[in-house]
Amino acid sequence: MAIREILVVPNPVLKQVSEPVAAVTDELRALMDDMLETMYAAPGIGLAAVQVGVPQRVIVMDLARDGEEPQPRYYVNPEILWASEETAPYEEGCLSVPEIYDEVERPSQVKLKYLNYQGEAVVEEAEGLFAVCIQHEMDHLDGVLFIDHLSRLKREQAIRKVKKLVKAA
Repeated sequence: MAIREILVVPNPVLKQVSEPVAAVTDELRALMDDMLETMYAAPGIGLAAVQVGVPQRVIVMDLARDGEEPQPRYYVNPEILWASEETAPYEEGCLSVPEIYDEVERPSQVKLKYLNYQGEAVVEEAEGLFAVCIQHEMDHLDGVLFIDHLSRLKREQAIRKVKKLVKAA
């Protein structure tokens, strides 16, 4: 396993639409392992492959709280089958938009299907933080960042702050 570089705005790769994965292979599992290690090191709770420069429809996530055993999850070619009409606001942040947090309104529940780490098809429902996180990460697969849900002014301010942060580092 290896820690990979996380791309930050305004890197154009982050705006690419990710390609579907043909099959879950050992090579893909190695990518997911690297992504998980990268996410834990950042630290974060979710990471899409495009954030490490690999525009494929792959996500890793771990919603375990501090002090809990890690609960890594893997999503290959995830699709939302249904989303509730009811929405809920949630303050989001992103490893590709460091130190920026803002409220985003999303469907409060979704039903999704995906392939897991073994390549098995899974269908499940998500609500709460799980629903927020999976929708946030799936946005990445379509070249959408959480700041794209904000006003143009807030989005431009966020990008300026990140550029300044990167320059100072």
